[in-house]
Amino acid sequence: MKQLHTTIFTTMSALAHEFGAINLGQGFPDFAADPRLLQAAFDAMTSGHNQYAPMMGTRALREAIAALTFQNYGHAADIDANITITVGASEALFSAIGAIVEPLDEVIILEPAYDLYRPAITHAGGVAVGVHLAFINDKFTVDWQAVRAAITPKTRAIIVNTPNNPTGNTFSADDLIALEHIAQQHDIWVISDEVYEHMVFDGQKHQSALLRPALAARTIYVASFGKTLHVTGWKIGYTIAPAHLTAAIRAVHQFNAFCVATPLQIGIANYLQQNPATTQALPDFYAAKRAEFRAGLSRTDFKILPVEGTYFQLVDYSHLQKFAHMSDVEFAVYLTKTVGVAAIPLSAFYANAPAHQKIVRFCFAKQPQTLALALEKLTAHFGVDRA
Repeated sequence: MKQLHTTIFTTMSALAHEFGAINLGQGFPDFAADPRLLQAAFDAMTSGHNQYAPMMGTRALREAIAALTFQNYGHAADIDANITITVGASEALFSAIGAIVEPLDEVIILEPAYDLYRPAITHAGGVAVGVHLAFINDKFTVDWQAVRAAITPKTRAIIVNTPNNPTGNTFSADDLIALEHIAQQHDIWVISDEVYEHMVFDGQKHQSALLRPALAARTIYVASFGKTLHVTGWKIGYTIAPAHLTAAIRAVHQFNAFCVATPLQIGIANYLQQNPATTQALPDFYAAKRAEFRAGLSRTDFKILPVEGTYFQLVDYSHLQKFAHMSDVEFAVYLTKTVGVAAIPLSAFYANAPAHQKIVRFCFAKQPQTLALALEKLTAHFGVDRA
């Protein structure tokens, strides 16, 4: 019997609800989406778009994705051969992994890694091979030599995630080159999880796998409108992949979800057409929230780790004598029950986490008043000026 467990996000959200804590654990916004987007979806419903969508997604949304992808990365995706709409990025990842992984194939994941990767690989009959990100000067980066050392004749694919959940690090242009060389040299597939692609800060360019044609030719790119448009509950994701990989993804997708909510697809497509600058505003929007949250955290004793992208902030508590004996899971539970702020322990993103790491993850995709109240609680317990 396959052993799949409840995720840490479900566990910590339930604990937050039980103790009335502010939930900075699970990565969802607590603010409303653009009313124009909601109206676009409503208009799609009332104009009759309420039956099954085509299995690969509505033409309108695939056209919008092709336009967005070309605008951002210069990558020309064929709407019929390359793009598939999925039930969020989670189903996209599950279908991508199911499409390319055969029993006993090895798939490299870079840890700390989003917790869906490993069970999806196992469910497909594959073997997840974890390679730890290097942690140097408070920053997580890919150790490409360690990646090369992990490759065997059984290696089928590697999953990468930039901007990275949970660390907030991003790929450089050199990282893309290294990934391309490894994929070509060892003839392996790449699954590139880029759901936070529009949340890259400080004027940096998102380094998508689609920017390099040779890399794109062996990549399944995964993205999500849930993160981009602040509607995580809509669960609208998609893949872009070469035609033969897309056919394999659709073979899995058709017997899994088959299709995705029609009016939401039409609504998103119309909204993007009418508001073409939507994604371009996201870096500044979330950079302001990052600055607000980090400014508040600077009044605590936490060590604040750098955030290059995403809407997640890691803090290190290993130097706090009163709490250093706690595992990060114990500390996250303490934060939730005693402090009233829920977080996610970093160890949840590893198969075997480094024992010395004492790090938790907060989500700052929240309203100003939510962040202010959370920071007030954190400062009361960990503030540098507390009595």
